[in-house]
Amino acid sequence: MTEELLNLPVPQVPTGDHGVAWLRSNVVRFTNGPDHARKRALTTKLIEDVNVTTLDELATALHLPGSLDDIAKIAPCYQPHEPVTAEADAAVERLAGTHDEETAARIGLLVQAWAATNALAEHLRTGNPAPPVPITRRATETGVIEVSLDGHPFGHGPHACPGRALATKIAKNMAFKAMHHQDEPLILPNAWDYTSAAALHAAGFHAIGTTSLGVAAAHGIPDGMGLAGEQAIALAALLKDLPCPITVDLESGFGMDAADLVAGLDAAGVNLEDGRPHGLAEVREQADLIARVKERAPGVFLNARIDTHWQGIAIEETEARAKAYVDAGADGIFVPGLTEPHDIEKLANLAPLNVLAQNRAPKELGDLGVKRISTGSLLFRAALHHTVATAKAVRDGGIPQAFSYEDVQALVSPGTRSVAG
Repeated sequence: MTEELLNLPVPQVPTGDHGVAWLRSNVVRFTNGPDHARKRALTTKLIEDVNVTTLDELATALHLPGSLDDIAKIAPCYQPHEPVTAEADAAVERLAGTHDEETAARIGLLVQAWAATNALAEHLRTGNPAPPVPITRRATETGVIEVSLDGHPFGHGPHACPGRALATKIAKNMAFKAMHHQDEPLILPNAWDYTSAAALHAAGFHAIGTTSLGVAAAHGIPDGMGLAGEQAIALAALLKDLPCPITVDLESGFGMDAADLVAGLDAAGVNLEDGRPHGLAEVREQADLIARVKERAPGVFLNARIDTHWQGIAIEETEARAKAYVDAGADGIFVPGLTEPHDIEKLANLAPLNVLAQNRAPKELGDLGVKRISTGSLLFRAALHHTVATAKAVRDGGIPQAFSYEDVQALVSPGTRSVAG
C-alpha cells in the first residue's frame, strides 16, 4: 500500500518570485509530470561528475562556496508545510543572484543534502535504523496525506533525490568522524570479506574496518608487503553499499598515489601506516603523504598508523611522529602494540587514539583517553581457528555451531545495502 501512496503526486506549491516561495516553486522536489522530468534531468546533470567528501566541498562544486550558514537557515523552512522566516527568505536571496531553474536546483540540492546528511549522520552514529526523513506527503482527491517511510531505504520512492548516493557518502563520513569524539570508545571490528562485514553490522556494530592480514591471507598473499592492493580496493568497493561507515586498511598505499587511491574509494575512513616492508618511512615523507590525502579527501577520516612499537622503538619517537602526522592533517593516530597506561594517556592527548583490543576492558581504555579499539586481524585468525575446529568436530563426531544457510543468504540480500530500493 505504501508503494501505491508514494506514486501519488506531491502536493502543489504556490508560485513565488522571491525567497523560499520562489525556491519551492522551482525545484524538482515539489513538481509532478513533465516539469518533474525536466527538472530532475537538470538536477542530475549538476551532480553527475561531482565526487566530494564533505558538505563544504559540495557547496563549492555547486558554485555556492561558503553558503552553509545560509543553507542552515533555509532548510527548516524548505518543506511546504513549514512556516517561512524572514531570515530564510533573506538567505535565499543572498544565494540566488539570478532567479532561474538552474540556480534553484543548485540551492535545492544543497538544502536537501544539508538536511538529509545531518539527520542520516546522527542515525548512523547511534545505529538508529529509522529513515532520516520519517514521512513524506502526497496529494489525494480528499487532501494531503502523510506517508510513512519507515522500513524503506533512505531516499526511496519516485521523488528520491538524485543526490541520495552522494548524501549517503557524506553522511557516513560525518558519522564516522563523530564516532571518534564520543564519551565511550568506538569498538571497531575488522572484516576480511563482504559477508563478515555484513554479519558484524547485523550484530550491532555501527562501523566496520577491514584487516590487511585477513584480506591478504584470504587470497594467499603475505601481509605488510604492499602486495594486496587490488584485493583491498575490490573489497572496499563491495563494502561501500553497506548501511554503515567503512574504514579501509591501505597498509602504506600499495605503491600507488595514496591521494588518488583514497579519493576514489568511497570509504568513510582509511588507515595509512608509516611502516614499510623494510623499515619505517621518514617522518617528513609520511607527513607529506598525509597532507596530500587530506587535501584531496578532507571528509575521509585518516587514521595515521605508527609502527614504532612493532619495531621496538622508544615512545619518544612515537610521540614525535604522532605530532607530525596530526599537524599534517591526520584525524586520528593508531599505535598497534601500545599497552602501557602512561604511554596511552600521553598519546591520547594529541588526537583521537586507536589501540588494538587487549586485556583491558573498553571502559578502562576509555578512561585512559582511547577513542577507538580495533580488533585488527583477531577476528580473521579466530575464524580460521574455528574453521579448523569445526572440521575436526565433524570428523570426531562433535556438534559444530554455525550460522544457518538462511542466515547467510539474508546477510547478502540486496535489502541489506544502503542504496537498495
